[in-house]
Amino acid sequence: MISDGETIAVGVSGGKDSLSLLCSLASLRGYYPKRFELHAVTIDMGFGDANDFAPIAELCEELQVPYTIRSTDIAHVVFEDRREKNPCSLCAKMRRGALNDIITELGIKKLALAHHYDDAIETFLLSLLFEGRLHCFQPVTYMSRTDTTQIRPMLYVGESAIIEFAKKRSLPIVHNPCPMNGVSKREEVKTLLKTLSTTYPDLKGKIFGAMQRLPLKSWNPKNSGRRPLPE
Repeated sequence: MISDGETIAVGVSGGKDSLSLLCSLASLRGYYPKRFELHAVTIDMGFGDANDFAPIAELCEELQVPYTIRSTDIAHVVFEDRREKNPCSLCAKMRRGALNDIITELGIKKLALAHHYDDAIETFLLSLLFEGRLHCFQPVTYMSRTDTTQIRPMLYVGESAIIEFAKKRSLPIVHNPCPMNGVSKREEVKTLLKTLSTTYPDLKGKIFGAMQRLPLKSWNPKNSGRRPLPE
């Protein structure tokens, strides 16, 4: 995922996942055998004063990571102009486009995203249940139209481990003002998994293993021998 001498942009929304990724990569710079630099990037969705990214700027200064924030009208377009029945899909596309625009302007070719172990399983089930297909994002994705590469370094890290890390590190988590927060289809799948896991404790591990054994595109674990961090 990381090449010697490159700069990696880190998509930072202000949530526990992206802040944990930023801190982890910043720490990794100190001992990883390949030299690399970081640049944190935030997309301000346009929810007005509901977001305060100043604490993130302070964290980036502490970590010695350059920080770029870009204001957008994505929230207005999605929830007022378009009034989408499925706002999450359009919102995700617009955020990805904005991120790609910024890193292109910065001359950066690689973007790190904070999707983790639980995100992968939920995305797989979302595609299966609501689209009728076997699909999930890839660990490494080359975007030919922008000549950039997306990486997801935390795919083997469970959400509970991230929550614990964020608490111990006292990360400055920014409140998510999105009206879909907690009521999306993803939240439905998260609740379904939680319910089923009470009867089948190893359910998520089996789903994750099945995604590798299929294998989904780019999901073949080959001889890595890597296993997710415990819940």
